Amino acid sequence: MTSVQVEHDDTKPAGGGAEAGEGYHRTLGARQIQMIAIGGAIGTGLFLGAGKAISKAGPSLILAYAIAGLVIFFIMRALGELLMYRPVSGSFSDYAREFLGPFWGYVTGWTYWLFWVVTGIVEVTAAAKYMAFWTDGSFPQWGFALIFTLILYGANLISVKLFGELEFWFSMVKVTAIVGMILICAGILTIGFSDAADTASVSNLWNDRGFFPNGIGETLMTLQIVMFAFLAVELVGVTAGESKDPEKTLPKAINTVPWRIAVFYVGALIMILSVIPWHEFKAGESPFVLAFEKMGLGIGAAVVNFVVLTAALSSCNSGMYSTGRMLRDLAQNGQGPKVFTKLTKSGTPLIGTTFSAALMLVGVWINYVAPGKAFEYVVSFATISGMWAWIMILVCQIRYRAKSDRGELPASPFRAPGAPYTSWFALAFIAMVIVMMGIDKDARVSLYCAPLWGLILGVSYLVMKSRNPNADAFVKAS
Repeated sequence: MTSVQVEHDDTKPAGGGAEAGEGYHRTLGARQIQMIAIGGAIGTGLFLGAGKAISKAGPSLILAYAIAGLVIFFIMRALGELLMYRPVSGSFSDYAREFLGPFWGYVTGWTYWLFWVVTGIVEVTAAAKYMAFWTDGSFPQWGFALIFTLILYGANLISVKLFGELEFWFSMVKVTAIVGMILICAGILTIGFSDAADTASVSNLWNDRGFFPNGIGETLMTLQIVMFAFLAVELVGVTAGESKDPEKTLPKAINTVPWRIAVFYVGALIMILSVIPWHEFKAGESPFVLAFEKMGLGIGAAVVNFVVLTAALSSCNSGMYSTGRMLRDLAQNGQGPKVFTKLTKSGTPLIGTTFSAALMLVGVWINYVAPGKAFEYVVSFATISGMWAWIMILVCQIRYRAKSDRGELPASPFRAPGAPYTSWFALAFIAMVIVMMGIDKDARVSLYCAPLWGLILGVSYLVMKSRNPNADAFVKAS
């Protein structure tokens, strides 16, 4: 997972809110945005989370990623339809406010901010785990989590242009690593080099107790890990929608989602599980690092570990960057403290970023008290908060399509195929994932936290509305 938001000087959106991007330095080019969009499909969910998922589902995880990928495409096309109808910076909360009401816009904006805070904890936890490859546990996991959080906070004080360039190369490293791994596995299967050549075979996908070795139920239980891997892919549409030419860049970005999923997830897993039997993998270990170790390519494992470490830090860096911007957008819309609107001379929302980084230090505490379960706990909470944005996208698209079909709103030039039926299907799939999370004892904690978060948002919304009931932020757009 990785993300970025593009600075722009668009006028105030129809749905309300302050002038989008006011005060920011618009310096991210198309080259950077394109690679960041591609790199957004590759992150911790694949590099680290897939280890646990493979141990539970075996080769059937490939099917889980393929089906989930189709659902993600439906979500992206729904988002694309909304963005082409009216591209706005704070799209999720802005559409929720327009089609559902100001309260839902408030909930969506703050929940999406929380998602990135929790994601930052997930990514810094993953980075701390990757360091154990070199230290062999001689340095505490929480110590690495603290160091990385402080370093990335400092990195967010640099210029936006340098940030975009760094993210471009981070994404390039991730893409290169995945493609390289696929080619190496293909070489082992066809030419037969490395220690894994004797047992490498496509038949590994079904020979060891079948394609569903632990049953379909265990495959379903991995869906929350699978969906976590795709979290933040929706930012591809947001980034493209904020470009100078959304009519061309948005459809292109969204329509590349299927092949990115096919190559980076389905293709990569097919190759890895063909070369290394599925039962060799276990939770807490990167399947990529383990694959190279089993191949006898020790140096390759170290290189891959560095790549996935970079990927985790990149995603955390992007999340920290985004949270500062999200807090400022909420503040500009009157749905957050005004102090978050302040910028430094270089255009950095320093106060919002500092506040978010301080909350990310909770990840250090989690790594201290429960280093073995830290990743699983925060993944669960990140998944439920991140999926809220998807739910809002789908519900708003359904409402928009209905109004568009009645002639109340102009039709989008990039209509989602099969909608609203595909949107209803995606909503049903997300509901099934949430049910699976409720069954999983490790993931269940996130469902306990969700009502508490909703209560906090409800009370805070009423307090803010009572202070300024006539503000645009609390009046439904016509």
